Amino acid sequence: MKTICGIDCNECGLKEECGGCKETNGHPFGGSCMIAECSNSNGCTDCSKSCSSACKLKAQLIEEFNALGIEDMEKVTNLNALNGSFVNLEYTLASGQTIKFWDDNRVYLGNQICKKNSNRCYGLTADENYLLVCEYGENGTEPEIIVFKKR
Repeated sequence: MKTICGIDCNECGLKEECGGCKETNGHPFGGSCMIAECSNSNGCTDCSKSCSSACKLKAQLIEEFNALGIEDMEKVTNLNALNGSFVNLEYTLASGQTIKFWDDNRVYLGNQICKKNSNRCYGLTADENYLLVCEYGENGTEPEIIVFKKR
């Protein structure tokens, strides 16, 4: 399968559920994909190569995550296309209310980065409008919001 973002779909265990970027016209998993939206809005129509507008978006988001200045977070050097169901953790607010920020069927840009001197990790997720950095234990346990902000 050919993709807009350059991911090799043949290596993905979710290729059947996804449906393929080209085959779904940039709507894998039945939702939207911010990489496809960015690429298509900038005139990218050749799904056989990674679109430069998507690369610019990734670079901008990496810059924004690094600018947050989170002390124990290693420098962000890469972001990956991630299905919302992987990153859509449930958080408990101070009021006791639980909340999820993302759509399970959407594709976001993000990464997992180990927290320095800790067995916990930082989870980074972004869309066109928001940045989220959370901290969690093994397999996403005990997630805590570190930063959630409008871009």
